[in-house]
Amino acid sequence: MAGVKALVLLSFSGAIGLTFLMLGCALEDYGVYWPLFVLIFHAISPIPHFVAKRATYDSDATSSACRELAYFFTTGIVVSAFGFPVILARVAVIKWGACGLVLAGNAVIFLTIQGFFLVFGRGDDFSWEQW
Repeated sequence: MAGVKALVLLSFSGAIGLTFLMLGCALEDYGVYWPLFVLIFHAISPIPHFVAKRATYDSDATSSACRELAYFFTTGIVVSAFGFPVILARVAVIKWGACGLVLAGNAVIFLTIQGFFLVFGRGDDFSWEQW
């Protein structure tokens, strides 16, 4: 039952993050939908972790080159997702208020993704691998 509560909490926090992102795009003062491109970063951020988890068989090792490379790529994707709205606001494509809402949405969504892997990535009976 604890897994179901965690899943509900994660889905709620993901919805809040997407709400911040949509508010940054759709409010009447902002009205520009360029910040929605950060959804691409949200979608591809777990891919290096999936590849590293599949490629490394020794899970007892404290570190491996493949896992470290996956951390590096994931960090680059997350930093790019936070930098993209700042660049759009700097060149006056979007307003700074919209940039703040998109950055808040990014923080919530990436924390939700991290929470998903912390809760369901343990490899026990109730894990994401069975989905």
